[in-house]
Amino acid sequence: MSAASCLLTEDQFLCSICLDVFTDPVATPCGHNFCKTCITQHWDINVPYKCPNCKEVFYIRPELKVNTFISEMAAQFRQSAQQKASSSSSEQQVSKPGEVPCDVCTGTKLKALKSCLVCLASYCETHLEPHLTKSGLKRHQLINPVKNLEDRMCTKHDKLLELFCKTDQMCVCMHCMVLDHKTHDVVPLKEEYEGKKAELGKRDAEVQQMIQKRRLKIEEMKRSVELSKKDADREIAAGVQVFSALKESVERSQAELIDTIKEKQRETEKQAEGFIKELEQEISELEKRSSEVEQLSQSEDHLHLLQSFPSLNTAPPTKNWTGVSVHPPSYEGTVVRAVNQLEETLSKLMKKVELKWVQQYAVDVTLDPDTAHPNLILSDDGKQVHDNDVRNNLPDNPERFDKFVCVLARQSFSSGRFYYEVQVKEKTDWTLGVVTESINRKGDINPTPRYGYRTICLMDENECCALADSPVLFSLKCRPEKVGVFVDYEEGLVSFYDIDAAALIYSFTGCCFIHKLYPFFSPCTNGGGENSAPLIISPVNPTE
Repeated sequence: MSAASCLLTEDQFLCSICLDVFTDPVATPCGHNFCKTCITQHWDINVPYKCPNCKEVFYIRPELKVNTFISEMAAQFRQSAQQKASSSSSEQQVSKPGEVPCDVCTGTKLKALKSCLVCLASYCETHLEPHLTKSGLKRHQLINPVKNLEDRMCTKHDKLLELFCKTDQMCVCMHCMVLDHKTHDVVPLKEEYEGKKAELGKRDAEVQQMIQKRRLKIEEMKRSVELSKKDADREIAAGVQVFSALKESVERSQAELIDTIKEKQRETEKQAEGFIKELEQEISELEKRSSEVEQLSQSEDHLHLLQSFPSLNTAPPTKNWTGVSVHPPSYEGTVVRAVNQLEETLSKLMKKVELKWVQQYAVDVTLDPDTAHPNLILSDDGKQVHDNDVRNNLPDNPERFDKFVCVLARQSFSSGRFYYEVQVKEKTDWTLGVVTESINRKGDINPTPRYGYRTICLMDENECCALADSPVLFSLKCRPEKVGVFVDYEEGLVSFYDIDAAALIYSFTGCCFIHKLYPFFSPCTNGGGENSAPLIISPVNPTE
């Protein structure tokens, strides 16, 4: 008997209803075998009586008797299968708490490898084999093991939830579609699953982008704090240098200066720390949401994904950080304001300190020949310009000035601070400053702030004019030989310095810059040779 059973295949000992080895096998009149309990329960539910295999109809319920021969062979096969399962179970993992156990295993439950959405059961490696080998079972839909398969059945019709109603946003069975949702937009569960999975992917990309933006914002704020600290350190050093030369009477002013600067720095750091903490909290929430979205998007569990999707589709509440920044405080003029009550000797010292402070923002500037008026001659290195009183034949490109004898620098600035120096020695007339990118360059020009200009000009000997909307005339003690130009873009400040006298000539304050700024140079007309000296962009040598 044992030798004979070895000639039979495993499929011949399996009931096609329960998919397990026969228990009390009986044969139908058509010759097919089933467990007695399985076929009895099947015919108790389904009338007329049909063979589950060949679908032959029996109008009178057949009387079933146990086939002892097949029963004995099945018993031997079951014993052999149990021995085989026992040996393989040592290689397979036993189900642990939290893992999905095999629904077929008796005794020790092995870890399920797959769950079947048709059988509503989970199977270990051994009991999964029929679904991988039998043609009828191969059509069943297998997914990674999940618990509570009964939740996939419609509670109203006891049928598998395999459709999704887009109208009511719910999972339904075939009977639901026909009876309750026949006019609704109903699609297969897999189709809606793919759509929602794609949405989750898009949402995850958006969350990742939000995280990245906030990380970049944190780096920006850290850089701002670092820059602010360097500015504070430099300003403290300058203050110490000034006040250390004074007597005991000014030591109080020195301490107040340092405290003021440090307080500004502390406020900046405190503001940045608050922003960074808030950003890190948002990143934590977004990373948590990203993890949840990623975990859900990798799920092959259609129902779980669709049921969980609404709660994860909405991003966690976050703040719009686009316009939030940490700007280092400006210390320009702090030392001057702190000691403006001191004697004249201190005033001279302060002028040198101020000039030295702005000189640290020196930039390399060269002239742009594409903007130069046709009468102007530029040096090969782009550092000198003078008027030739002769109009050169140059292309009239949009950038070129055609009536105002001037030229712009190649370099532009749209943030921060910058400084450069221009030699004006032996000139009787000149105009210097900065202009916005949008200025008009053709025809007559009104070089005032209203039209994008912040400039000053030498008019006659020691007479100077600031070309404000209402011109400001003032006299200088002596004609400058070298002029420094300093710009603080964020503060809206444009200042002009007499380098040799270490004195401030004039400042435009309260400017509102939104466009690029270009250094502006006008050597003015030659004047029959009286004003033939060039404007020269000079290297910056810090004031001692």
